[in-house]
Amino acid sequence: MPVTRTRFRARRAAGPLVALATAVSLLLAGCGYGSQAVQDTTPRASGPKTGGLDEVRIGFFANVTHATALVGLGAGGRIQKELGGTQVKPYLFNAGPSAIEALNAGSVDLTWIGPSPAVNGYVKAGGRNLRIVAGATSGGASLVVDPDRVKSVADLKGKRIATPQHGNTQDVALLNFLAERGHKVDPDSGRGDVLVVRQDNKEIPTTFQQGGIDGAWVPEPTASAVVSRGGKVLVDERDLWDDGKFVTTHLVASQRFLKEHPDVVEAVVRGALRTNAWINDNPEQARGQVNAALERHGGRPLPDEVLRPAFEAIEVTDDPLASTLREQAEHAREAGLLDKSDLNGIYDLRILDRVRKAEGLPPVDDAGLGVS
Repeated sequence: MPVTRTRFRARRAAGPLVALATAVSLLLAGCGYGSQAVQDTTPRASGPKTGGLDEVRIGFFANVTHATALVGLGAGGRIQKELGGTQVKPYLFNAGPSAIEALNAGSVDLTWIGPSPAVNGYVKAGGRNLRIVAGATSGGASLVVDPDRVKSVADLKGKRIATPQHGNTQDVALLNFLAERGHKVDPDSGRGDVLVVRQDNKEIPTTFQQGGIDGAWVPEPTASAVVSRGGKVLVDERDLWDDGKFVTTHLVASQRFLKEHPDVVEAVVRGALRTNAWINDNPEQARGQVNAALERHGGRPLPDEVLRPAFEAIEVTDDPLASTLREQAEHAREAGLLDKSDLNGIYDLRILDRVRKAEGLPPVDDAGLGVS
């Protein structure tokens, strides 16, 4: 039986952007580390507590690439249902490093996160802080440019290209892409043959429209938002990977929590898997639920001309696509953003494989990076 997933192909459309607001009254005081607790929209726990645990703290981002979390943690979400009387306490993060800091400090137990922050966090902690326990999303990242200034890849020299954050997943992808084409860029300052500008996702579309940048390598929905401001997709990152697949988001658990509460992690993984299956069977409804969650957590929904292509550009998958993580880590090392890339033991997919087996699905590959 094939991996449970939904493949959404992008259709770019022009139109006005409704920018995501940065503050919303529904978000309460959080655990620090750049997070905000989301309590009043969380389903209430009901039934026996999983493993006798009162609550489990789970992190996520208000991004389309976190569709599993946005749907699975929302009203009627399958994750709370699987946990029974153990209450989900979700935390909203703005950046991967903040989520890793919270995980390392014990302020969250699991979090959805991108590959580069997970790799950086794991390597810097000497492999003692986290395990990747399930996949979530593939795809959903593009280099979008001003077609009047950048007509081809050859035109990138001397241009200003934005990424969301120094060392984040898209930053690594851009630096690697440029290096492979002979462009020299200092990974820390971003200066070189191409000027790499690190800027928050929510600010990039406006900066692009005002002419402050010539393009951006960004995830969804920012890529589609830039397109709606007159941009054109120059590089769909899916085209750079075998079969168009590469890890964009996965679920990680702290090693301590995984050891002490494997039954809770299993319930979360089962809820995530069943959420992915529901998204696969109900893409139109799922898109609506994602947008409703973006409105709750960001203040405003996305217009259809931004949301639809953004949602269609992602692939929801249980498979963490481990072989692509290994390659992304090597890209970060070659770009000078990572001293080493020893990822042995970063995966523990035993729970995922057990849950998949119960659902009639085959095991997934850890690319030799699983726990011994």
